[in-house]
Amino acid sequence: MISAISAEPDSSSLTIFVGRDTAGHWLVQGGKGQLEGCLISQSAAWAFARAQCRGIPEAVVIAAVHPLIPAVSFARLQAGEAAIAA
Repeated sequence: MISAISAEPDSSSLTIFVGRDTAGHWLVQGGKGQLEGCLISQSAAWAFARAQCRGIPEAVVIAAVHPLIPAVSFARLQAGEAAIAA
């Protein structure tokens, strides 16, 4: 049996974290792993996080206490390396 996947976040438990990773990138993470953004500044990160909460009264945005761990690597590609495997 295939279960339906909702495009809408679970508003009863939507928590979005704003913080930095150990390399200093500004990250926004939340939605139980369904949301991640790497932003150029602290103000951009907070604005992005607030925008993700629009229309969801129970959603909260929290400053991360510890460095966030990015789900996507932000490391530069090495010579001969491709972003997407061919």
